[in-house]
Amino acid sequence: MTDQLNKYVFADQLTRAQTVELSAAWQTGLAHQNYPDCVRNLLGELAAAAVLLAGNLKLDGSLVLQAQGDGPIALMVVECTSDFHIRATVSLREGVAIPENGNLQNLLNTYDNGRFMVVLEPKPHTDLKPYQGIVPLHGDNFAEVLENYMQHSEQLDTRIFLAADGTKANGLLLQRLPGTGGHIEGTEAPEEPSWDRAKQLVATVKNDELLQLPAHELIHRLFWQEDLLKLDPIPVQWHCPCTRERVADMLRMLGTAEIEQILSEQEHIEVSCHFCGKPYQFDPVDCARLFIAQSDQPETKNTLH
Repeated sequence: MTDQLNKYVFADQLTRAQTVELSAAWQTGLAHQNYPDCVRNLLGELAAAAVLLAGNLKLDGSLVLQAQGDGPIALMVVECTSDFHIRATVSLREGVAIPENGNLQNLLNTYDNGRFMVVLEPKPHTDLKPYQGIVPLHGDNFAEVLENYMQHSEQLDTRIFLAADGTKANGLLLQRLPGTGGHIEGTEAPEEPSWDRAKQLVATVKNDELLQLPAHELIHRLFWQEDLLKLDPIPVQWHCPCTRERVADMLRMLGTAEIEQILSEQEHIEVSCHFCGKPYQFDPVDCARLFIAQSDQPETKNTLH
């Protein structure tokens, strides 16, 4: 099964590994978007990264990864909720050409003013406070940016591998856990920590393997000699809360006069969700119904008893 997060813990409990595979969810997210391939792939890598990081959080709320750029990409945002619902979007600068071989640096950090943010947004009913960490966009890709963030902000040794195309957005995370390790049975000699072995093995992972191999096969190929505890997989879905009703409420706020002015210039009103790009179309009859429904509501009168 794709579209899920898989978690593994090594036998000495000093290392954890996670994989994420996004297929249907990623294609749903792209259904109403038309990004250049290099922009699309960069967004997919960030989407996979958000799921991997959210998998380690005990948070009732959302994890948001946000890159602000000074190049062709002005803003790139991915949100993953504690229910593992994701959504993602990109804002491109008008009139700025996309490089033929676009990458993190020439798309987002052209003049070295790009910034990367990790935001934790707890739900209102919790006692947790929002958190925001900001780091420069140093690195050849989002994996390197996040490895630097985890090392300097969280003090966690982490290796991250990300890959995406038009059909998939996949990732692999390896992280060292706090601990002292054990000893080789029957001796005083310290046992080699699983982290030391695992980080050497994952260094061989290629983008093609991330995209083409099923996650369980990739994990087996890398760690077939290790004793791994596999935790229950977590399904991941694409979800954007935009609805036709919300768009209708926004149009009502414009008022009758402005709606009529727009319709005098064009046959219908089309509004696309800023986040997912889904289009919503309202013809003159639809627009009239917006305000008919409003006028049908009974007036409130003050009554003395």
